[in-house]
Amino acid sequence: MVKKSENNHIIVSGGARGLGLGIVSSLLRHGYRVSSFSRGRTEEMDLLSVQYEGRFYFEPLDITQTEALKNFVKKAVQCNGTLYGVVNNAAVVQEGILATLPEVEVGKMIAVNLEGAIRLTRLCMGRMLMSAKGRVVNISSIIGTRGYNGLTVYSATKAGLDGFTRSLAREVGRKNITVNAIAPGYMKTEMSSSLNDKQLQQIIRRTPMHRLADLEDVLPLLRFLLSDDACFITGQTILVDGGISC
Repeated sequence: MVKKSENNHIIVSGGARGLGLGIVSSLLRHGYRVSSFSRGRTEEMDLLSVQYEGRFYFEPLDITQTEALKNFVKKAVQCNGTLYGVVNNAAVVQEGILATLPEVEVGKMIAVNLEGAIRLTRLCMGRMLMSAKGRVVNISSIIGTRGYNGLTVYSATKAGLDGFTRSLAREVGRKNITVNAIAPGYMKTEMSSSLNDKQLQQIIRRTPMHRLADLEDVLPLLRFLLSDDACFITGQTILVDGGISC
């Protein structure tokens, strides 16, 4: 449990559903102050706002809108205090062969998955540099490492996020700021909804642990990377994939 006296304010992008909702809920349960946004408000966000009043700030927001994102960061700090960390989780996926994938879908994945993470981190980094401490955790994907048929653009955005992680870690390490990425395997979330049952069963058979990843496989690692115990771990992309990448 994080002590109340510590600077423990974390911004989480894309926190309304799936893995993002799991991250937000887990951090709140463990005593963090959390600010989050997603494109739309959900019932879960309203419930958390009541349950954790005074520690949770949420705003409907499109991560591609730079000015709105800048205002969000300012409001988040006003509500929850000094910023300590950022979890870049917001992402969209559209399955399709590259040759026939609509240009608008290509642009959307790049704008949200990669540019959005860079933009949010940039807006937050100045505050962490002034504090001379902080954590950045990027939610990548095994698909960025191994690739997958029909997910070329999504894979490219996640591979780009891994490169961003390594380079930023070199830039800010001297300021006591760590930057890491978590690359989950195939998970039971909306992000895997584009895969049919045959594809999912094939993935399960190829995974040494013989199952898909779930939230509880990822959340303890995330909390560890945000903690003081991980102060000398930076620039890493850590796979949580049940061994499928072995």
